[in-house]
Amino acid sequence: MSDRFPQSPAPSDSEVIADLKAQLDAQAALLRDQSTLLAHSRKIFDRASAAARIGVWECTLPQESLVWTDVVYDIFDLPRGAALDRGEILRCYPVESARELHKRRSNAIDQCSGFSLDTEIVTVKGNRRWIRITATVESVDGVAVRIFGIKQDITDEKILADRNRYLAEVDVVTGLANRSRFQSALGELDAAAGTGKPFGALLLIDLDEFKAINDGCGHAVGDECLKQAGQRIGNVCGGARLVARIGGDEFAVMLGTDLQFADISGIARAIVEEMRRPIVLHGRELQLGVSVGIALVDGCSSAQLFTMADAALYAAKGAGRNTFRIYKPGSSRPLASAVMLSQLGQRPVSA
Repeated sequence: MSDRFPQSPAPSDSEVIADLKAQLDAQAALLRDQSTLLAHSRKIFDRASAAARIGVWECTLPQESLVWTDVVYDIFDLPRGAALDRGEILRCYPVESARELHKRRSNAIDQCSGFSLDTEIVTVKGNRRWIRITATVESVDGVAVRIFGIKQDITDEKILADRNRYLAEVDVVTGLANRSRFQSALGELDAAAGTGKPFGALLLIDLDEFKAINDGCGHAVGDECLKQAGQRIGNVCGGARLVARIGGDEFAVMLGTDLQFADISGIARAIVEEMRRPIVLHGRELQLGVSVGIALVDGCSSAQLFTMADAALYAAKGAGRNTFRIYKPGSSRPLASAVMLSQLGQRPVSA
């Protein structure tokens, strides 16, 4: 009986070989394409890493065998591919940063976790840079076998952040703290309430006759007067916790708890005396004065402290200006009249 479905003849050896060769050629072409794509991706990664100043590192454990990519060598100013010594590298870090890095690294290894740290370094060529370190620990059966991560040069980011912080907290005319920083410091006073570490006194200072100079001589002259006044107040109050310009011609000084009434009165008197000296601009003498209001910390809130200092400032102006007044804590009299000179009998500086 004949077969219903005749079978195709078996391929010859040459046909089998040709088919295998075609498959191998196709696989080789695919591998070449993948290799080309991988090389291209690696080139893009290397360029992106170099542009972002981000390098990769890893360290095998417990051998402590350290490997870096080229960018990390560049960050530390080391020749690419040079032998790495952890002890030598750690000497690039400030002592406290090196200790903190060791602490976080040890904890991460013990807990098979990770960490991050921003720190300044001094490279082997003496260049100062800020870097961000991130790390992740790889473990097998709960045992750390490798720690790896990135190191990024964040110097430009740090400079920009510092610049923004400066602009946010510093008065551009005088170089003193601005109103925003002053308000933050008042908030710190409230946070410190009950801790036994509040500052001792708040001085509010207002320049007398500034408006006349600013309007009559122009804003450029007015700004120079503010600058010199800020310098003088800052010099007198060099040990203060904060010296700030909080308004057009208004300044504030926060003094510490180590000062007695006599010290505070002495500082206020020195400010008044210092501002009695004329300001000389382009050979021209300009006369300013100051009124100073002082409130002593006595368990009050920052808002109450500011109100008391402002009342004392108002009283100083009412007394003829070019003088100071200290708000008397615990007075039961109305706020506007509850202002007196230092209890030590200091007399105000006359106009």
